[in-house]
Parts: sequence; C-alpha cells; structure tokens
Amino acid sequence: MYIIIVGGGEVGFTLAKMLSYEKHDIVVVEQNIERVRRAQDNLDVQVIHGNGSSYKILEKAGIERAEFLVGVTDKDEVNLITCLMAARYNVPNKAARVKNIEYCHPDSPLNAETLGIDLLIHPESEVAEAVVKLLKQTAATDIIEFAEGRIILLGIHIDMKCQLLGMSLIQIMEEYPDLIFRTVAIQRRDRTIIPHGSDIIMNNDRIFITTKKDDLAEILKIAGKENIQMENVMILGGGQTGAGIARILESSMNVKIIESNVDKSEFLADQLHKSLVIRGDGRDLNLLALEGIIDMDGFISVTGDDETNILSCLMAKHLRVPRIISLINKNDYTPIIPTIGIDAYVSKQMVTVDNIIKFIRRGNIENIVSIPGIAAEAMEFLAKKNSKITKKQLAEVGLPKGAILGAVIHGDDFFIPTGDSLIGEGDKVVVFALPPAIREVEKLFN
Repeated sequence: MYIIIVGGGEVGFTLAKMLSYEKHDIVVVEQNIERVRRAQDNLDVQVIHGNGSSYKILEKAGIERAEFLVGVTDKDEVNLITCLMAARYNVPNKAARVKNIEYCHPDSPLNAETLGIDLLIHPESEVAEAVVKLLKQTAATDIIEFAEGRIILLGIHIDMKCQLLGMSLIQIMEEYPDLIFRTVAIQRRDRTIIPHGSDIIMNNDRIFITTKKDDLAEILKIAGKENIQMENVMILGGGQTGAGIARILESSMNVKIIESNVDKSEFLADQLHKSLVIRGDGRDLNLLALEGIIDMDGFISVTGDDETNILSCLMAKHLRVPRIISLINKNDYTPIIPTIGIDAYVSKQMVTVDNIIKFIRRGNIENIVSIPGIAAEAMEFLAKKNSKITKKQLAEVGLPKGAILGAVIHGDDFFIPTGDSLIGEGDKVVVFALPPAIREVEKLFN
C-alpha cells in the first residue's frame, strides 16, 4: 500500500518503522530538519522536508495515488487540514491524532464524521483507560483482552518469589498440566525472545502468557503475584491524562492529584467532584510525605516529562507504595523500566501507533497491540474461508520464524494450538510476532 505519514516525531517515526517492515511504500513528510535527518538515516522510507498542510508538498509526496494518509504532527490544525486536503484528492483512508478532546465528541460541530476523517485518535483518553485497567490488575505489568475478553495476554515481571524461576517452559507445562496457557514472549533486558520449550525463566524477565480468564488467578499465584485492594491513589500530573484517570477513579477510590501549574490545578478543582487537588512539585519528597504517600495503595505519574515520571516513581518505590505506574514516551527508556522497580508503564506514542496500525490493517486482523519495551506485536486474527492457515495442520502450514500462536477460540472452546492442531473458518487466533514475521503471518490468514 502507498501510505503518507505527515509528522516525523516519535509517533510518525515508529509508525513508519513498523510499516516499512511489511514492505509498504511509505512517505514521511516532516517540517523539522533534525527529524528529517533522523528519518533519512534510520528508516527505509522516502522522507520529504516540508509542511504537510501544503498541497504542493502533498503532491510531491504522491497524494494522488495514496491509499492512506495519517496526520500525526504535534499540531491538531495541521493534522486536520492535512486530512481535509487528502479528501480533496480522494484519498480513501484518513486518520489524525488530536490533543483537543472536543473533536472526538459526537455532538461537536467539528468531529470525525463532519470532517470526513475515518479515524480520530485522542491518546490521552486511551492512556487513561489503559492506566486504570493496570491499576485494578495490580499483579501484572500488562493485561490485554482479545476475543471479547475470552483470551487474556498477561505480562508478568519475574522476581525471586516466582515458583517458575529457573524452570524451562517444558518443565512448567509438565509441572502444571491442568493449566491451559502458553508463554509467547520473554523480555530479557533489551531483547525480545519468541521462546521454545527449552528456554528457561530467569530473574528480572518480563514474560507474556496467553490464557483464558478462568485461569488468570491461578497463573498469578504461581508467579508469586497477588492483587492489592486499591483504596487510596495519588496521581502526579494534572494534564488531560491525569484528569482523565482521576475522573474514572474518583467514584470508587480516594484520589489525590498533584499539579504544579496554578491554572491547571484551579481548573482541576472545578472539574473533579471528589478528588483532592494539590498544587505543588511532585518531585518534592517532603510534599509527597506530607500528603501521605506512605498510605497510598497506588502511585501514578503522568506528567509530560519522562524524567520527572521516573524520578517520582522511584521515590514512591523507596517509600514502599505497593503499585506504581508511569507514563513513558521515550523508547530509549523502556528497556530499563522493569529493572528499576516500576511495576507497569504506558506510552502515548505506542497507544497512537497501535490504533493507526489497527486501522490500516483492517480486515482479517481483529485487534493489534504493541507493548512498550517489546519488539513484537500481539495480533488477533479471524481465520477466513480458504485462507492458508485453515488448509493443513499447523506443523505443515509453515509458521514463519519469529512468530508463535498463543491461543485459539473455536466456537465456545478455548485451546492452545500445537503442531497437529487445525484452525477452522471463523476461529479467533492470537499470534505474537516479531516485525519481520508479521507480513508472512498475515499471508497465512488472507
């Protein structure tokens, strides 16, 4: 496909990188010369220096033959105008990232429908929902639902309490024959491993397991994890993400939200009904102590600065707050986060990228998730009639290297596929794959 990405920041760069693995024709349009050079030096895509809202620049990018146009600059107006321009050139698929949530409201005079944009993404709302889910599932670093919640992808940080420590995957299967699950990936430092039966679980690994909802509690117990009842939560950062989290949580928990900006803190106090808004610097240990951080069940840092988020979370860890979640947007930081004691983290960039890739790959892909720090994607496929995956047993199909089938929903049944398994028409299949294998996996389901 011919895809134009307007904006070469973290989102545009990551999106272009992931799509280029699949041999699409990608053009990145970026106005900042440093970002242009970064893309030219690191990506196998065409890069054009210029303003994405200029019709001359878009024509230079080949907008007349584009199948998808994505606006992901830092400015809402540029992203929206670019999509409006694309409509004039009859580009069939248009997506834009927006910071102003009003554009996402159905009753807004300017929304996706009235603007003729196929997908509008508000990352702050998406991140708020992801953080709330992680906060409530305190034993896991990640919990993702597929097949209407019938398949769970669970991320677990391995420590010395884990009963699986030092065991190979084959030994684990033999030790727990009644549990239905599969380890689909292991993050070890900065490496992502698609595992085999002989791979051994090591301390500080972050493992990813597919299972059914009924077995979730037992798997967490074996891993030495338990859920903590959340009653008191402190949020650092009163931007759209922090406010969104507080708005969701304040009906069921005691919420304190710390914001240093005077105008933002006053606005929050007016908007939130039950949350306590505190104006101050969340990096100040005395302030955190004064506001009772040691009594908190959870600490969430979602400021716009990664360093502030990491530092404040480390202070919360030092004060033994049971559950700590951070917003991390710089990809360079993600490999170290699990090793320094932060329980879970989310990324606005990856949330945005996931939504756009899901939009681009519509069809037999039901869902797709990229996990921060993991160089692989989890995808839910719907097996179609006459697709290659349904023709033979899996051992004969030839699953590409770097891909693993995690779980299958067949009617009302859940099973972990093996070499002699058959995938049928209408089955829902969760696949974990490294980028070079994704295109080959898609071919099996097409």
